[in-house]
Amino acid sequence: MRPSPASSQNRPLLLWDGDCGFCRRSVEWLRARDPEGRIETFPYQRVPSPPMTPQLYERCGRAVQVVQPDGSVLSAGRAVLAALRIIGWRRTAAVFSLPPFVWAVETAYWMVARNRSFFTRILFRP
Repeated sequence: MRPSPASSQNRPLLLWDGDCGFCRRSVEWLRARDPEGRIETFPYQRVPSPPMTPQLYERCGRAVQVVQPDGSVLSAGRAVLAALRIIGWRRTAAVFSLPPFVWAVETAYWMVARNRSFFTRILFRP
């Protein structure tokens, strides 16, 4: 059994939509590449308060969130880049965090987020 988000405060926390198949498969991909457990992942619907707040819950309903140990929060494409950096993809995350690449990452994030069922069929075939 995984620890609760409250017990993982020394690690970044990725909050994702537990009702979304695309999100679930994406988190499985991330976990498979993070055997040391450098980032903790939880469906936002199951996170107690604290660390969940009404404002954070609202943000989670719109996009993936990464809550850093210092309390700062990254959202959407920037959260994905932070998660990649945390699991060891530092160069990739660094390059794509720079303008104009970060703008493309954010645009791609929102395109995928709005078409999750389509991208689930394309990217996660059985």
